[in-house]
Amino acid sequence: MAKTSIKGHLDSVEEFERVPVPKKHWKGWGSFIGMYAGEHTAGTEFVIGPLFVAHGVSAGGLVFGLLIGNLLAVLSWAFLCAPIATRTRITLYYMLEKICGSKLTVIYNVVNALMFCFLAGSMIAVAATAVGAPFKNLESIMPKLTDWLPTSVEWILIVLIVGALTTIVAMFGYNRVAKFASVAAPWMILVFIAAAIATLASPELGVKSISDFWGVAKEKIWTGVNLPGQSKFTFWHVMFFAWFCNMAMHIGMSDLSIFRYAKKWYYGFSSATGMYVGHYIAWLAAGILFSVVLVEKAQGLQVAEYLRKLAEELAANPSMANEIMANKLPSPAPGPLAYKAAGLAGVICVVIAGWTTANPTIYRAGLALQAIRPKWKTWRVTFVVGIITTLAACFPALVMKLLEFVALYGLILMPMGAIIIMDVYVIPKMGLKSNYAAIYAKSFNLSAAVAWAVTLIVSIMLNQLLGIEIFFLGLPGWFVAAFFYLVLSWFIQKSNVRVS
Repeated sequence: MAKTSIKGHLDSVEEFERVPVPKKHWKGWGSFIGMYAGEHTAGTEFVIGPLFVAHGVSAGGLVFGLLIGNLLAVLSWAFLCAPIATRTRITLYYMLEKICGSKLTVIYNVVNALMFCFLAGSMIAVAATAVGAPFKNLESIMPKLTDWLPTSVEWILIVLIVGALTTIVAMFGYNRVAKFASVAAPWMILVFIAAAIATLASPELGVKSISDFWGVAKEKIWTGVNLPGQSKFTFWHVMFFAWFCNMAMHIGMSDLSIFRYAKKWYYGFSSATGMYVGHYIAWLAAGILFSVVLVEKAQGLQVAEYLRKLAEELAANPSMANEIMANKLPSPAPGPLAYKAAGLAGVICVVIAGWTTANPTIYRAGLALQAIRPKWKTWRVTFVVGIITTLAACFPALVMKLLEFVALYGLILMPMGAIIIMDVYVIPKMGLKSNYAAIYAKSFNLSAAVAWAVTLIVSIMLNQLLGIEIFFLGLPGWFVAAFFYLVLSWFIQKSNVRVS
């Protein structure tokens, strides 16, 4: 009986996958403020914050880069994504079907779902690293973030448990996802802040007043010197990463599926809770936690001087590079960092932070695959997505290159967002028809396909031939996609008119 009732409840969850969301189901500010705060105060912040330290960004470059980059991200949600979402009230995937046709949309949906599965998998992996932190007998079986493959059966079992719990929440639909995030977000934020404050007051950093902070930040935390083996980051790296790390969701229009529930378009500004609480405060806090371990490794030397000497030692002994780095560089593993700073509360925070970010990510991936199998209930597709995500999470390599992966998945999905914006706002002003595939009964929109492919090819060429880093490719890529879509749409639609 219990199994039947649960299945009945899951079957009753209505997500309006192929119709506009009815007015009675629209939601107020609270749902979005809580969801964005919860989703972007995540376990991955414990990875990204230390990586900024590792890449040698300066204190000023980080503080001001995050300030401007996060503002640009909020404006992208508020002025690009949310207005289209509240205008159409349909999912990204149904809108793409109308514009691009069913065949091209299937290709996009598979790519989209896999990207979101891998992203959610990295979050589950981060949460799982926290489980063994308080227990010495379990800590040894936790993989390092430099490991590519699963390191033990125990690690796999922990990931399976965390992944199962995350999938169950996502299966119950948007209402449960938003409610879970709203409940968890305030507590997680407090733990992040408390851990950072406690760490600043530690003997290693020695911040005794607000006036001490900036000097310590420049000398011991964000020194401007990168760790050996890590590229050098500047203000521009930080600004563009903060803007484009969620490019798939705002400029790429994935969050049409979220904001279709919003009563007003300006609810897009609710993304500021995630950007400035999560991507600002949490990244700063996580960097502070990592810096303590780095100061300990320096053993009384200034951090910048210690890293310079370490680089010289590595250059003099290249054959012993792995051994030297293992002994003299700290690991940015999230679980141990949080446990060192905040004890058991820090560990629980990492686990729950992973859940609150993986939940909506799995939900989005489920919607993408559900568009391929429309006869399946969303919860069934989400269950399949959860399995894929959990299996992917067993591989620590997902976290190893998190900055690059986040930039890559946004770049791959971004062109379709440019196509949607052009189709909604510009195509009608050119005397052409929006929703080309639906109007002309086409299953494959060649102009959209070519624009997508050319954008990725141009991005690869800019990266390989000119050495432009992946963090900077989103902006030129958006204009390439928009230009080719408009030009090709004009020729194709005009040809259809002449033929008819």
